[in-house]
Amino acid sequence: MAMRISVALTTLLVSMFVSFPTIGQPAMVRATADTDLNARLKEVEANPRQFEATYKIGSKVAAFCANCHGGGGNSVSLGIPNLAGQNTAYLLEQLRQFSDGRRRNEFMQGMIKALSPDEKIGIVVFYSNQQVIQRPAANAALISKGKEYYSTICFRCHGEQGRGNEKIARIAGQQPDYLALTLKRYRDGSTLRTDPLMAANTRLMTDPDIAAVVAYVASMK
Repeated sequence: MAMRISVALTTLLVSMFVSFPTIGQPAMVRATADTDLNARLKEVEANPRQFEATYKIGSKVAAFCANCHGGGGNSVSLGIPNLAGQNTAYLLEQLRQFSDGRRRNEFMQGMIKALSPDEKIGIVVFYSNQQVIQRPAANAALISKGKEYYSTICFRCHGEQGRGNEKIARIAGQQPDYLALTLKRYRDGSTLRTDPLMAANTRLMTDPDIAAVVAYVASMK
């Protein structure tokens, strides 16, 4: 009798684990979807015909995005970033973060969730292949101070030329007001932008430090 009860309980427990998702399952499902999207991007980049077709899809979506991010992804709006010349894998990751709520902006989250996978790949391909428009140089002394600060800390991740890599944003030539706002959000612990490494590296930055770094980074090509 005891053996029968044990078997019955075991069967019940197994059925419960099979019937209900574990805590880890959503992350596994998302990881699979992310891998597929990353693989699709690499496939498009390796095939000239697919690249051209996907670029055209992206250009159509970008016509709407231009209302905020500017023509060709060069923003002229306060607090809105350039997308021109941004790294493809990084851009794709930002779309993913808006989709799952790690980056918070009600308008962006709603719009990106409405995009198809091909449209997401399309805008990544389109914007990463646009040229950054050089901005008028800021005060030379401020740029020099910013270069000194940047060369001490920021270059470790973003590179000497500010172009980052697959996981790190290109910040060279970035929209100044957006860049300053983002640095302050990291420094001040805003929930709108969260990144432990950026939070640690901006924690001791003063407003003058931020102004100098922004001036230097915005002047980079």
